Amino acid sequence: MGMAPGANSRVLSGFLDYLRVERGSARLTISAYQSDLCQFAEFLEKKHRVFTTAGREDVRSFIQDLFSNQVDSRSVGRKLSAIRVLYRYLLLDGKVSKDPTLNIASPKQWKVLPKSLSRDEVETMLTRPVAADDSARTRALALRDRAMLELLYAGGVRVSELAGARLEDLKLEMGYLLVRGKGDKERIVPLGVPAQKCLQQYLRDARDVIANKRSSPLLFLGVGARRLSRQRLWQIVGKASQGAGRHVSPHMLRHSCATHMVENGADLRTVQTILGHAEISTTQVYTHVALDRLKSVYVKHHPRAKVRNVG
Repeated sequence: MGMAPGANSRVLSGFLDYLRVERGSARLTISAYQSDLCQFAEFLEKKHRVFTTAGREDVRSFIQDLFSNQVDSRSVGRKLSAIRVLYRYLLLDGKVSKDPTLNIASPKQWKVLPKSLSRDEVETMLTRPVAADDSARTRALALRDRAMLELLYAGGVRVSELAGARLEDLKLEMGYLLVRGKGDKERIVPLGVPAQKCLQQYLRDARDVIANKRSSPLLFLGVGARRLSRQRLWQIVGKASQGAGRHVSPHMLRHSCATHMVENGADLRTVQTILGHAEISTTQVYTHVALDRLKSVYVKHHPRAKVRNVG
């Protein structure tokens, strides 16, 4: 990885010289520090910050971004350690007056905030038109995919639960799906009207076409009544998200379901029941996600949300 641009590059160059000369660090150690700190520098650049102006929230945001991108806690801990050493050097050198890494908990103690979509992004994914002039099978697959996307968002179901859902579990006339979750625990997931309509259309116009005269107890089928794998479901959701502007996973639709419910005033116990969380503490993370969005909307739209210069 190359050096960070501009001011960060100069700071990092001085820090690496310090490691070589003052601390006699090994080449491998210096290379690891450079790689981790370049990554932090690139993150700061996107926020128009440099090492010497970064604050505690910038460090926390960087760690959160790592977790959100599936970086394991051991690697996050190493990167945080590199940042700590950098700021000790900057303090000694008089380039900063405060250490932004102080009182930041060990990565093992962090709870990862799930990524969620905006309502507009969800709407874009769920309202893609199904082409009428496609072949019967292509149209059937498109109807299946739309029904699955609706179910992932409407019920917040896990991708494994979607793959294993059985035809007999769907109670369309009553508006719910019986889901078998972790530990073989059953729960009832309510379905909104759009999801019910998409499922109805899939069952009426698409499922038999996809099955091609073969039988299966499963609700959603691959061509020839084959079971859909988790990997295939991730591919389908990823492809459907192309118009939304970013790559979306099935987990993000589940998280979006919960976040949007909390934003609209749903109590945590209800959300816990729908998602199938064993502990309410798992569900409480969505209050933080909703609060972050609430703050950003407030700052953007309230006329007195930002500090004004007086005098």
